[in-house]
Amino acid sequence: MLLIIDENSANTRLDIFLSQLYDGISRSKIQSAIKDGRVTINGENKKPSYTLKIDDRVEFENLTPEKIIELEAQDIPLEIVWEDENMAVINKPSGMLTHPTFIETKDTLVNALLYKYGDNLSDTNGEFRRGIVHRLDRNTSGLLMIAKNNKTHEYLANMIKDHNLTKKYHAVLKGFYPNENDIISEPIGRNNVNPKKMAVRPDGRPSLTKLKVLEHFGNEATYVELELVTGRTHQIRVHTSYKNHPVYNDTLYGAGEGKVKTQEQVLQSFYLKFAKPFSSEIIELEIEPDEKLSKVLKYFRNRRA
Repeated sequence: MLLIIDENSANTRLDIFLSQLYDGISRSKIQSAIKDGRVTINGENKKPSYTLKIDDRVEFENLTPEKIIELEAQDIPLEIVWEDENMAVINKPSGMLTHPTFIETKDTLVNALLYKYGDNLSDTNGEFRRGIVHRLDRNTSGLLMIAKNNKTHEYLANMIKDHNLTKKYHAVLKGFYPNENDIISEPIGRNNVNPKKMAVRPDGRPSLTKLKVLEHFGNEATYVELELVTGRTHQIRVHTSYKNHPVYNDTLYGAGEGKVKTQEQVLQSFYLKFAKPFSSEIIELEIEPDEKLSKVLKYFRNRRA
């Protein structure tokens, strides 16, 4: 297995990075595998505490050899919002993993992509991430760019790295957000206590989110539009939680469960604007609120009425 480290995984300890891939396997077992030389970084053995850098090549065999890992192409319906010969933009539903882990190998977006496109997907980031250039959290829905070949993957990855695209999200936040327009510029790094979480921390990576209030629902909730200038892991969820207004129903980042029950955070990537690969044409895409977001907005609007 070969994985290339992108900006979302950079500055993460090697053992934590692998424990996320092998969710459910103890970190001590992961550390033992690293110490035994079963994992290399750019062809060299490193300590479990090694801090990953962008473009590091992480190579390893399956660290759970008793379990045979085979990715299955599955006939899962895909909502294709736009595509050409080089790429596609998919509307990922809430509840779907973007790509498999060594524990969950079925029912992910990659399984669906393998059925739809077969070998016509980039493999720059390895078999488990065929076609995947950037990710959305399991319970975040919305627009994702998919690369059909490695040349396009490189083009899109550089576009993201250079911030040459516009990504906007809709979210419902807990409570009354006081600023109609806000810029949240706080560095983000790994949470010291829970490696599955991120946190604002002085030694984190520069992170910037633009926020605009769309509707207030009294003191209970606020409907907002958010633009990601950077693209850190869990960025919106971390930044809004840091401002004491976490995304509605985001239990991982302190929102608790609201009166309207949903599958975790009410957050949707609804807008993308980018230059079509190898062309000057600008592609601008926008989708309607998904079922989860619509349900919460309907509840609060009805109460206000």
